[in-house]
Amino acid sequence: MKVGLLADIHGNADALAVVLDAARTHGVERILFAGDYVGYYYEPDRCLDLLSEWDVTSVRGNHEDMLEGLLAHPSCAEAIRKLYGSGLATAGHVLSESQLAFLTALPVRQTLEIGGASVLLCHGAPWDTNQYVYPDADAALLSRFGAVEADYVVMGHTHYSFTAPSGAVRLINPGSVGQPRDRRPGAAWGLLDTTTREYYSRIEPYDVSRVASRSRETDPHLPYLWEVLARQ
Repeated sequence: MKVGLLADIHGNADALAVVLDAARTHGVERILFAGDYVGYYYEPDRCLDLLSEWDVTSVRGNHEDMLEGLLAHPSCAEAIRKLYGSGLATAGHVLSESQLAFLTALPVRQTLEIGGASVLLCHGAPWDTNQYVYPDADAALLSRFGAVEADYVVMGHTHYSFTAPSGAVRLINPGSVGQPRDRRPGAAWGLLDTTTREYYSRIEPYDVSRVASRSRETDPHLPYLWEVLARQ
């Protein structure tokens, strides 16, 4: 089975659209999403609509955690806006009650059997949603994944694409669909063929001007939001 691996969409529907177009072209049958539908950018409603046509299994990311906190404590909105922009507040306004309920009920991890392969899906690490696992992670951190009972651990959070072995387990971070941080502009995702056990890291180019322009208008105090989209 061909499985699309996605992470960290962050409300960037233009990026997600080109990834899903590519996924169709490559015959993807199922999508695993490693968290962070929301945050930073401004079209989480369109993102969820685009994914509604697919067979998607998702876990929650730290921005879903923050969204849940914001909904419970609206007084936090300004502090969140200063640090991360208006994306989370926008999600609270534009998403329906059922969409918000879906996001805030997502599990922190899931273990699945897909096409003869076992996959543990999480955001940061199986033991901590906020754990950053970068491509240059030290051996001690990577060795912790060796105890996981799965063929693959699929995760996100860092916005850096990489794959690495840990014992019999293969770690995969497909990179960020909506906000790359590894100086490779475009919308990143991964394609896993569970039949051949081959993995392909992909980046789809797209025009970032619309989301960059909206970021400048909506959150002018955070130039990072638009600069990171084209950073090399």
